[in-house]
Amino acid sequence: MCSVNSYPTIIQGGMGAGISHWVLARAVSRLGQLGVVSGTALDQILVRRLQDGDPGGHMRSGLDRFPFRKMAERIWETYYIPGGKKENQPYKGLPKHSKDNPRELIELCIVGNFVEVSLAREGHDNPVGINYLEKIQIPHLPSIYGAMLAGVEYVLMGAGIPLKIPGVLDRLANHEPASYQLQVTGAQDGDDTTVTFVPRNFADRELPPLLRPNFLAIVASNTLAVTLLRKANGRIDGFIVEGPTAGGHNAPPRGKLQVNEAGEPIYGERDKVDLEKMRQLGLPFWLAGGYGTAEKLREALLAGATGVQVGTAFAFCAESGLRDDYKQALVKKAISGEARVFTDPLASPTGFPFKAAQLEGTASEREVHLARPPICDLGYLREAYRTEAGTIDYRCAAEPVSVYLSKGGKEENTEGRKCLCNALMANIGLPQVRGGYVERGMVTSGDDLSEIPSFLSPNSSAYNAADVIAKLLAPDPARDAADQGLVPCAGSAAFSSDLHREGREQAFPPSAAADDGAPAVAQMDRANDS
Repeated sequence: MCSVNSYPTIIQGGMGAGISHWVLARAVSRLGQLGVVSGTALDQILVRRLQDGDPGGHMRSGLDRFPFRKMAERIWETYYIPGGKKENQPYKGLPKHSKDNPRELIELCIVGNFVEVSLAREGHDNPVGINYLEKIQIPHLPSIYGAMLAGVEYVLMGAGIPLKIPGVLDRLANHEPASYQLQVTGAQDGDDTTVTFVPRNFADRELPPLLRPNFLAIVASNTLAVTLLRKANGRIDGFIVEGPTAGGHNAPPRGKLQVNEAGEPIYGERDKVDLEKMRQLGLPFWLAGGYGTAEKLREALLAGATGVQVGTAFAFCAESGLRDDYKQALVKKAISGEARVFTDPLASPTGFPFKAAQLEGTASEREVHLARPPICDLGYLREAYRTEAGTIDYRCAAEPVSVYLSKGGKEENTEGRKCLCNALMANIGLPQVRGGYVERGMVTSGDDLSEIPSFLSPNSSAYNAADVIAKLLAPDPARDAADQGLVPCAGSAAFSSDLHREGREQAFPPSAAADDGAPAVAQMDRANDS
């Protein structure tokens, strides 16, 4: 039999583009818990870091490990600016994702995801995960492949129903072509809504099979968990059960939307997950949303969970990618008791509720939002729709209203919508500049932002990932008792660290050699552990 320690007790949440970046994920994984990088917009993040001159040389280090040398060098030569671009100079734009992506964009997805995971795996032998949003569908296939090339061991996905991802992981592990059906509004029978990715069209040499990552589906209901188990096209290894107090996008309340006096969605009994039914599914699960304290962790373990996913506490620690001025301002608000998080039912172009920490000078303020020139130049959250001509086009409820309406969008869908894509880039210090206008951020946070002071030492306004983990794992008799519990062994749904290491050794045999002096995939594993 196996002990509960075969699993990570704490999963660090994948909070927003670039917030849970490689530095934070590596810090958490080195401490024996599961560090997770955000897989959102890593193509864009990579090229902006390069245009900033690659501070610290980390992108160059990651590119040097990439197995397809010509691809890595193309990206470096195209986007790297020695010393960085001028402050008032705009970043070079990328094409927006579409069903028929240009090769340049596909390569950036592969390499961006590889670099992020590769850097997160440096200096330790513990698993690293990556988090994706199902609703950002077009980049899925090359992004996941890039992460797998770097040895990612967990793929987490929510914000949708990822029925086809398990099968994608199976196929990409063997470098086989993989397909994903896009959700297209108004699609009719016979329409081609499928994107296909053929790994061997991008490889410049043969590689051994890759490790098939464990897949954790992020769910907000028992019904969705059961649906995934019954209808997914491959193995699901566990669930993250996320409540409406978690940061980022939340699942909308079940039934007709009702709001409180502040205008926030009201969640009720129908939105609560029956944990006993989750236990009966026989797979490990972690609880998320308001579980960032030792007491809530103990509560989760006693309820049968394997552990918890924690986002907010890590989002404001020293290692997170959130820009320092935003981080310090919100920590100070938490210390003074003035921190406030608003669950905005309108802000996201997706129509999902989105949590925003209220902070002066950011798009959480109405006047800041209204002062922004309306433009959609990143497009990750666009909606694919069928045109009258039967083709696929894309629209965003946060783009200029006239443009949105010309594409058949409904005017009521534009009310209160904000450009989250550009705000997320600004959150991590990579804001676009246009004609003197600098994009403002909008920081997402869970409701437990007010708990941040519990991780601070006396008279301190900063803390690190180790402080979070130590606080969460503080000794307690109830937790000690839970640690003596038994969980499924290796032959069932369990996936221990030992099995991860064994699988990785099989996936990357020592005989794999690199061409032209570049590190082979097998050598990458050893380099990452040094």
